[in-house]
Amino acid sequence: MPSLPRRKAGIVACSGEELAEGTVTRLAALKVLHELRPHDTVTICLPLFLAGGEGDRAFARLQPTITVDGCELRCAARGTETYSGKPAASIVVSELLASNGLARPAGRRRLDAAGDQAVEFTARHLARLVDDVLGGRPDRTGEAPAPGGGASAVTCSCGSGVPVSRLVIGGEPVELLALPLVFQQFREAGRGADEATARDLLETVKIYNQVPRDAEERWREEILRAYAAFCEGGEKP
Repeated sequence: MPSLPRRKAGIVACSGEELAEGTVTRLAALKVLHELRPHDTVTICLPLFLAGGEGDRAFARLQPTITVDGCELRCAARGTETYSGKPAASIVVSELLASNGLARPAGRRRLDAAGDQAVEFTARHLARLVDDVLGGRPDRTGEAPAPGGGASAVTCSCGSGVPVSRLVIGGEPVELLALPLVFQQFREAGRGADEATARDLLETVKIYNQVPRDAEERWREEILRAYAAFCEGGEKP
């Protein structure tokens, strides 16, 4: 199996500005990304994600995501589920605050005291969810920032390292995840471009991509053709 980038949690915040809770989602997500779990999280840009950002969608299909919505509309959760699959965990700030007896925040660009409290509470709840979805890592809420005194740079899922390739299969362009990594692994194993390799390539590709059952033969043929070109000239798909 190809070696994919280190497992991290992607945080998708709605960041809606029409409600104070939307501002809470943005600030809480930033606190987790910069301070509480800087090495375990990446940010996923919701507008880019919905518009078809390849890196964001690729990350969300292979790595766990946590959505943070301000209200019951659940824009982040719905968008993530539509384009990449059900989130590993979800937060709705208005419900989280109400269920814990916290006051509803006020203000949008500048939060009131209740808003500041909501940010802190939501961020710490989100940090615990990050630990949960990454396999029960110890709770490190409140850990010190990275050495040097400054906040760690936020990593965007666009640079998550999950390659997205395009092949034309049955006359239609298709995006495939991790294909160069698969090809590299097979080439290093000395696999030739034959039918046995074609079957194994398809099975490996199916780990990371949804292959229509009635199109498997076409996929196998095109993947083998691309693999042969990769082996002959080192050309990436």
